[in-house]
Amino acid sequence: MSSDLKQELKEKIIEQLNLEDVTAAEIADNDPLFGDGLGLDSIDALELIVMLDKDYGIKLADPKEGRKIFESIDTMAAFISANKA
Repeated sequence: MSSDLKQELKEKIIEQLNLEDVTAAEIADNDPLFGDGLGLDSIDALELIVMLDKDYGIKLADPKEGRKIFESIDTMAAFISANKA
């Protein structure tokens, strides 16, 4: 899996969610994005779903899939690599 994709995801998440106090270097690939990790919430999850569609052409058929997909940068990158249009 590409470290370029992981870096790109970190930058897009910071930009998309306006995380002004966070840098890409501070987000570990396996850090949880929600809860104790980056601290994202359900509104952020919706924005990530939109980002997947807009930037990667990936639509989530079942929003519940998002929990597994958005667990960490690693899981997002794996999902995008497997499903990129």
